[in-house]
Amino acid sequence: MAARVVFGAQFQNPILLAAGTAGYGRELAGVMNLHRLGGLVTKAVSLAPRAGNAPPRVAEYRGGMLNSVGLANPGLASVRQEHLPWLAANAGPARIIVNVVGFELGEYAEVIEGLDAVDGITAYELNLSCPNTSAGGMEFGADPQSVRQILSDCRARTRRPLIAKLSPVLPDIGAMAVVARDAGADGISVVNTVPGALTHDDGSRRLGHGTGGVSGPALLAIGVRAVGRVLECTGGIPIVGMGGVTTAADARQYLRAGAILVAIGTAGLADPRVPERVIARLERDVA
Repeated sequence: MAARVVFGAQFQNPILLAAGTAGYGRELAGVMNLHRLGGLVTKAVSLAPRAGNAPPRVAEYRGGMLNSVGLANPGLASVRQEHLPWLAANAGPARIIVNVVGFELGEYAEVIEGLDAVDGITAYELNLSCPNTSAGGMEFGADPQSVRQILSDCRARTRRPLIAKLSPVLPDIGAMAVVARDAGADGISVVNTVPGALTHDDGSRRLGHGTGGVSGPALLAIGVRAVGRVLECTGGIPIVGMGGVTTAADARQYLRAGAILVAIGTAGLADPRVPERVIARLERDVA
């Protein structure tokens, strides 16, 4: 499995840890070998600290998992001063991609401006599935004008690559990928979670927030199709494929569809050794 140059950087293999599932790397120290990864996408970073949603935040079910963490994170200042320096010192050859969130249009660019002097960051992944609190909670990524403004504002603050992360429930994910590309995105991540909800037998909600995001095996076919659609519409922008990857065979589904990198999320939460096993199997397959 040959190394590949993506976003102007060499990735030793195509396997990443998806945002939200690996914290800022420190949480996995001693559990898995970060040096084996192609890269790690950090947990979200917002301008201010966020406590997140009420518990319970996770509910497993037959098709995967529902999560409603609510983008809980310690905020820009703490990530910049404590978490990213540790990760840069301990990630070895694994590339660091920082997931950025915002709740008003200008917040994404403010976070990036606050991080851009930090060493070791390969790229920023913009989570465009966040709700725009000043527009009634509609996702930024569902509005072309918001996508254009966020990308153009962020591009004005950094020379580092920008990756737009899009939701699979968009009416046309390929068309929105074109909007993001034309506004300055260097890559596209697909897919984010799908909205869902579950109850207990007594009718009570399984998540404290009530609803959450569906992840796990059920997303595999959705994500693979999204990669193909984005590739078809954009004509070759680098794509990070994710959703439902539990085996090397799943990763190959994304690579065949046109993804250049593949992120593992929920499977790594259930078993932190999964990413290393996927990498080892991909290496054996091409040996």
